[in-house]
Amino acid sequence: MKEQTSYRKELTGVFGYPVDENPTVVMIEAGFAALNLPWRYLNLKVPPKDLAAAVTGLRAMGFRGINLTIPHKCEVIKHLDEVADDARIMGAVNTVYVQDGRLIGANTDGKGFLRALNDDARLNPAGKKFVVLGAGGAARAITVELALAGAAEIVIVNRGEARGWDLVALLLNHTGTHATYQPWSDNLAIPEGTDVLVNATSIGLYPDVHDMPSLDYTTITPGMVVCDVIPNPPQTRFLDAAKARGAITLDGLGMLVYQGAIAFKLWTGYDAPVEVMKKALAAEFAAD
Repeated sequence: MKEQTSYRKELTGVFGYPVDENPTVVMIEAGFAALNLPWRYLNLKVPPKDLAAAVTGLRAMGFRGINLTIPHKCEVIKHLDEVADDARIMGAVNTVYVQDGRLIGANTDGKGFLRALNDDARLNPAGKKFVVLGAGGAARAITVELALAGAAEIVIVNRGEARGWDLVALLLNHTGTHATYQPWSDNLAIPEGTDVLVNATSIGLYPDVHDMPSLDYTTITPGMVVCDVIPNPPQTRFLDAAKARGAITLDGLGMLVYQGAIAFKLWTGYDAPVEVMKKALAAEFAAD
């Protein structure tokens, strides 16, 4: 007897507003295809006023999980059954997965950065001094994970003082790291003793590929690890300048893929085919 064919797909996706240009679908569906999984990833345009209804629909239609992007990462928390401790500290969720019928919120952004730091730059953050440019969502996720991983010192550099001090307070109140705030002036000098410099802003993101953070690049020292969270283009002018100073550079493509790989495992139970996903995304960005 012929085995019955199933035409149903397991559903995942992303809620965002806007969401049309979110490229996560490229790498996740490449991963599904590589493992021959009958799963789909959908970009779903959800206005803020409809978020609660969208989460209800998520439950009703049996989605296996969802990503959250702007502007839903904070607001979604009130609609979930449980939130992981690190995501609760950050106050932001970028991934929801289903466990025993319950919606669980997690944040994979910082974990993706940590994996890139460990696997690609071969650096353990424990005991290291980090300087992080920016105090937005990416900076919050990255610095919380760095602090929980044992970073000795984190310096937050941001033009807006209130937001910078808010992130410092969060780190001091919820982790064991030493955190300080430094105003971002033009031609900023990187503090002495910095082990890792992270651009956690959108400066240099496509299409503004010629933009660079305003720094005194002569204060980047040989052997310093310099990271950019921007995946498109992977090799930014910021990283080019750091590499010219003898720094070890880490691009944002790895972080994007690794955070997606963590979500992939939470949803499917399978280890993500990271190299397949990275190649698919790199090819997509090259075609832009």
